[in-house]
Amino acid sequence: MNRVYTRQYKDQAMKLVTEKGYTPSKAARDLGIPTQTLKVWLDKSGWVPPIADPATPLSEDPAVLQVQIKELQARVKRLELEKEILKKATAYFASQNP
Repeated sequence: MNRVYTRQYKDQAMKLVTEKGYTPSKAARDLGIPTQTLKVWLDKSGWVPPIADPATPLSEDPAVLQVQIKELQARVKRLELEKEILKKATAYFASQNP
């Protein structure tokens, strides 16, 4: 079942991440919406996830670590896909040059 969310609701949900410092997973969990739904809204708004500060200590909470691992795995997968696309585009344009 697809739920319809108002613009105001979406904006408030995104503010939890963009202004309050929540992770998309935590904000979605707190609001009871699918994490992917919130991530789509954030992507469409142009939000870019902050890069973790290496000086920030890692949490020892296994649940937090699991969420971080999943987010990092998704990021790695996306970056690998982008890298492959760029490789193919580079090869294509190089072959077009006489």
